[in-house]
Amino acid sequence: MTRQYFGTDGIRGTVGQAPITPDFVLRLAHAVGRVLKKTQKRPVVLIGKDTRISGYMLESALESGFNSAGVDVVLLGPLPTPGVAYLTRAQRASLGVVISASHNAFADNGIKFFSAQGTKLDDAWELAVEAALEEAPVWADSANLGRARRLDDASGRYIEFCKSTFANDLTLRDMKLVVDAAHGAAYQVAPNVFHELGAEVSTIGVSPDGLNINKNVGATHPEALVAAVTAQQADYGIALDGDADRLQLVDASGRLFNGDELLYLMVRERIERGEKPVGVVGTLMTNKAVEIALRKLGIEFVRAKVGDRYVLEELEKRGWLLGGESSGHLLALDRHTTGDGIVSALQVLQACQRSGKTVAELLSDVVLFPQTMINVRLRPGQDWKGNAALAAETRRTEAELGDAGRVLIRASGTEPLVRVMVEARDREQADAFARRMAATLED
Repeated sequence: MTRQYFGTDGIRGTVGQAPITPDFVLRLAHAVGRVLKKTQKRPVVLIGKDTRISGYMLESALESGFNSAGVDVVLLGPLPTPGVAYLTRAQRASLGVVISASHNAFADNGIKFFSAQGTKLDDAWELAVEAALEEAPVWADSANLGRARRLDDASGRYIEFCKSTFANDLTLRDMKLVVDAAHGAAYQVAPNVFHELGAEVSTIGVSPDGLNINKNVGATHPEALVAAVTAQQADYGIALDGDADRLQLVDASGRLFNGDELLYLMVRERIERGEKPVGVVGTLMTNKAVEIALRKLGIEFVRAKVGDRYVLEELEKRGWLLGGESSGHLLALDRHTTGDGIVSALQVLQACQRSGKTVAELLSDVVLFPQTMINVRLRPGQDWKGNAALAAETRRTEAELGDAGRVLIRASGTEPLVRVMVEARDREQADAFARRMAATLED
C-alpha cells in the first residue's frame, strides 16, 4: 500500500493547509490512539514540541484526540526530538510524539512518532494508522476518557542523559564554545549541557519568539556561527537545527565540518579506544573521500537512501552502530536510539579531549572530494530514466572517473527535478562532467 499522509519523517506541511490543520491532527491522534488500544489497555503518550507558534495549537489538538480515544497524555513542552525519544523509553511510555518541522521555516510544522523503545516506527505501523483514519471515530465515554498531565523537569532529565554519554573521566573545562540552537527546541537544553560539563559557553539562536526558528541561524545557516566563533575567538561552534537532531561544527579558524567528516571522526575515536566498528552506514550523498578513508581503516561502508530513517533501518538490519548523513544527522546507537545533535557534538569533543588534538588534526587524512550538483527541471511527461544520451554520458563519465569519483542521478521527491551530482578529486573536473551530463537532459 502507498502511504497517503506519512513521508520519510512523519507528517509535515504548511500550517493551515491539509494535513497540518487542527481538525486533521485531532483525528490523527484519535486514530493513533485506537491503534494503540488494540494491544494496550491504557496507553500513555508523551508529547514534545519545538518553538513554533503553531505548536500550541497542534499540541491541544493532539491532546484532545488522544484523550478522546481513552489514551493518557504527558506534556513535555519544548524539547528536542531526541529528548522525546529518550523520555519515551525512560518513562516506559507507549509512544512518543514530536510536533516539529525540523529545519523548515516557522510556517511549516509536522508530527512524528517514536516507539516505546525510542525508535522510529515502521511502515506497517504507519499504514495501520492511515487505515484507522479512514474509519469512523469511536469516542470514549466520560468514564473512559484519557487524562493529561505535565512532566516536571523534562528538560533537566534530558540534560542528565546527554551528559551521561560523555566520558566520566573527561571534562570540557579548557574549551570555549559557541552554541547555536536555531531559536529552536534546544534553546535551553544545549547551552546547559556543555556548561555543566565545564565549558565556557556563549550562545546565539536562543531567543525564540515563535516565528524565528531556523531563521538565519542554526545548522542550515552556519554562516552565523562561523562569524560568532571568529569574533569571540572560541575553540568550537556547535550548530543545531530547529529540533536539534542534526549537527554542524565550526572550529576556531572558521572551518565548517559536515556530517560526513564528523561521522568519520566518531569512527576513528572508537577505533583508538579499541572498539573497532564492523561497518558504517552513509547515504547516497556521503562523500566518496569518507568511504575511501573508512575502507583504509578496514571498516565496511554501505550506502542507504537519503534520510536518517533509512540509515537507521540499514544499521538495524546489519547490527551495526554508527551511521549518518552529510547534513549532520548522525547515529551512534551505542549512545542513543535516534539521531541527536547534542550527543553527536559530545562524541566529537570527547575525541578531541581524549586525543589532545583538534578536529582538523583528527581529520587531516580526509580531504573531501568537491561535489557539483545541477538541478534540471523536467518537462511534463519527460522520461529521464529512458534517456539514452544520459545513460551513455553516465557510462562515459564513470569510466573517466574510475575510483577517483562517482556519479549520482536521482529525482527530487518534492519537485519535477532531476539532481545530477558528480564527485571528483578536482573541482573543475566535477563541474565539467556535471554540466555535460545535465546538458543531455536539457537537450
